[in-house]
Amino acid sequence: MKTFEIKELPDEELRKRIKDEEENLIHLKFQKATSQLESPIKVRSVRRDIAKMKTILREHELKKNTQQIKPSSTVEKNKDQ
Repeated sequence: MKTFEIKELPDEELRKRIKDEEENLIHLKFQKATSQLESPIKVRSVRRDIAKMKTILREHELKKNTQQIKPSSTVEKNKDQ
């Protein structure tokens, strides 16, 4: 999945997809252990997709937190002046 596609998703959808991909990763690892996996590169790509989604989800959370903090800090500065 492309990064720009992930960035457009809402947080709840990201969490759902992360959960689905983690379950998929478990199945792929099981297939790898039983030598039924056709391409071991699938495991790497799924792990990277999970990492991308978690990173973007964390960016969204940080952005929300900084937006909540900024208005209150500007009000405090105006009171001091």
